[in-house]
Amino acid sequence: MTAKDNAAVMQLFDLLEARYAVRVIWALSDGHPQTFRILQDSVGGVTPNTLNTRIKELRAALLVEHDGHGYRLTNLGADLARRLVEVQQFAGKWSQQQARVANGHPPPVPT
Repeated sequence: MTAKDNAAVMQLFDLLEARYAVRVIWALSDGHPQTFRILQDSVGGVTPNTLNTRIKELRAALLVEHDGHGYRLTNLGADLARRLVEVQQFAGKWSQQQARVANGHPPPVPT
């Protein structure tokens, strides 16, 4: 990976690490535009000020747009949301292994 690629990854991680950023992307991943209030309910627990800040950041990053009916993911944002599904699948496997270890079972041996 080049230094430029590393910088891009770090920049994306910095954006996604902001509180509620991934939740906003996740909430919009169904493809339906959401008004501010509906998005706030979808994300859950976010203050209007924080949500407004996240939306501004995600719009500046070209991941979210407002189309007149509400906020929605751009094509780039939808691509990211599809890739986050892989993280969700990994998280399920990881959680199962964590539960096995917590219950006294050794982790599986890699083959």
